[in-house]
Amino acid sequence: MRSLRGFVVFWCAALASAQQIGTNKPADAPETPTLSLNVQLVVEPVVVTDKQGNFIPGLTANDFVVTEDGTPQTVRICERQNLAEIAKPLPALTREDENITLYRQLSRTQIAPEAEGAEHYKDRRLLALYFDLSAMQPADQLRAFSAAQHFVRQQMTTADLVAILRYQGGSVDILQDFTADRNRLLSILETMIVGEGQGSAETVDDASSADTGAAFGQDDSEFNVFNTDRQLSALETAARILGHLSEKKSLIYFASGLRLNGIDNEAQLHATVDAAIKAGVSFWPIDARGLVAEAPLGDATQGSQGNSGIYTGAAAQATTSNFQYSQDTLFALAGDTGGKALFDTNELARGIVQAQQSIEDYYILGYYSTNTIQNGKFRRVRISLKQNLEAKLDYRQGYFANKVFSKFNAVDKERQLEDALMLEDPITDLTVAMEIDHFQLNRAEYFVPIVVKIPGRELALAKRGGAEHTLIDFVGEIKDLIGGTTVTNVRDNVNIKLSDATAAELVHRPIEYDTGFTLLPGKYSIKFLARDDETGRIGTYQTTFVIPNLNKEASQVPISSVVLSSQRVDQKNVLYDADKAKERAKEATVNPLVQDGRKLIPSVTRVFTTGREVYVYLQAYRQMPAGDTHPFVAFVSLYSGGRKEFETPPIAVAPNAGNRLGTTPLNFSFRAENLSAGEYQCQVTVIDPATLKASFWRAPIKLVAQ
Repeated sequence: MRSLRGFVVFWCAALASAQQIGTNKPADAPETPTLSLNVQLVVEPVVVTDKQGNFIPGLTANDFVVTEDGTPQTVRICERQNLAEIAKPLPALTREDENITLYRQLSRTQIAPEAEGAEHYKDRRLLALYFDLSAMQPADQLRAFSAAQHFVRQQMTTADLVAILRYQGGSVDILQDFTADRNRLLSILETMIVGEGQGSAETVDDASSADTGAAFGQDDSEFNVFNTDRQLSALETAARILGHLSEKKSLIYFASGLRLNGIDNEAQLHATVDAAIKAGVSFWPIDARGLVAEAPLGDATQGSQGNSGIYTGAAAQATTSNFQYSQDTLFALAGDTGGKALFDTNELARGIVQAQQSIEDYYILGYYSTNTIQNGKFRRVRISLKQNLEAKLDYRQGYFANKVFSKFNAVDKERQLEDALMLEDPITDLTVAMEIDHFQLNRAEYFVPIVVKIPGRELALAKRGGAEHTLIDFVGEIKDLIGGTTVTNVRDNVNIKLSDATAAELVHRPIEYDTGFTLLPGKYSIKFLARDDETGRIGTYQTTFVIPNLNKEASQVPISSVVLSSQRVDQKNVLYDADKAKERAKEATVNPLVQDGRKLIPSVTRVFTTGREVYVYLQAYRQMPAGDTHPFVAFVSLYSGGRKEFETPPIAVAPNAGNRLGTTPLNFSFRAENLSAGEYQCQVTVIDPATLKASFWRAPIKLVAQ
């Protein structure tokens, strides 16, 4: 008996990590009032030259005239970026001069801002090397890496700060923040793996396509639409990352072409260009394929076309056209953002030098826009000099204003959720509590129900059709911590129609949402977002959890998560699930919390009323030898101050003989009417007389007076 008590502490600690319960805000966090002031600072880099093309120094804020949509603006900031005096060539760096120290890649998603009072980026030229590995062949990647290394070794100047970004089909990673440390940059470049990120290379389906002899299937061009959108969206993300800095930025974009699919990608192309213009980023694409001498019908890397196009010339024409189309998009990205594309040359480093030489002395002007309406519309900017009217000014001609949530369309709302899901810094405007449980389905798989709770008082109601409505959007993803891949995700929205009485109760009641996944044993991370669709407020819940392998449990009785609840409701009456009959029928066959058409709703906060029913549910497992009918014995106890205050009568439940796992559902229901309000420790004890093993589970609960 003593050894059993000693075992209790160990087993309780082990089970605590298997079941995750928490909230994105402390329960006792004070509701502090917030005073917000909306001002929009517009930053404009301006190059001012005379007739001979020489930079005009010595200008101040009083020398400039700035208008926005014809309305005069007051220039509050005027700062000169002086590059000519400090931009001196660095001595060439040979292999013998390099420091062989290998620096760790950052692999983060934000550029470090300039510290207050520091001038880290002043009088500096900012160059971001962006490698799109998702659609570059290994040979092209090798050329791109070599060109970047050559620039760092031979062509950097004392004014240059270089950052390294990478996209390989999943996310935009910052491998190195802006730095002048050439050894650090070379270390990052040399550790980048050739062939990384392959799998999204574009294929076309026309007269130039090889005849593989395979059966007819889905047209590859259907999938190219999404590949191109992802590449452009990643480029947009990179521009937004750099947009936090006020200085001029050049993004050198290494790619093996980028081909639009008719008009299907135009919306994303416009969004990418708009984001770059707003962020003050110019794109300098470099075609990493270099100078290509391609055979009219393709080289030996692909099979023969096998169609009439090889005799009519259509195949050769399609091959040439596809190559030109892939360069047209790069040309458009450069032209629309103030950069220049580099094509048909093997000297790829020349493209970086062009971007480097394009940034010379300039002024940074800043003003607070008098137009406070955030409608997302384009605002045209005009800048001139008061005195020298013959001077030439090169600047951004306008920008798209920010857009408040009330002005969002469906695409804007989806983009807001996607951006929030990628942020490392979670948004906690809404309070989100979550419980993650697990139940074994078979020898390999586990059902993982997830319950999300949001306080009703934090949601906004809207009058629609004579009734109160509240709409909540949900999005989340689960990643494998070891492999780093996304295992599964969820995207759902809940439109809750409330009566007058229910709407009044919403202030005192939470909204609960539940979903479920099937996972294998392992370590996972979950990021879940809820958004109030009336106000745009977002709540993020993020944590890691473990699905244990119960097949390897030899010293104790394998048990599932323990669910505590005060609600068992008819599934057809679940508020947010009214139109999902098929999903309910499917869920009833998998979710162990659904029994006889009634669903057990886990109590995420584990606060119970003394006069109401308390439900406890869990499963025990036993590998079933033939003829084994010994039941499990279990009971629930409540402790306070180390003393037992309540205990249910023991129940004996025989394992399911038709189940190889011997799955045994253990249901408890009791009322704590004679207990005083306060905090208790709830302990569940499961004993297997057949194997002389036991398991114990313990967690804190709180009882409140009715």
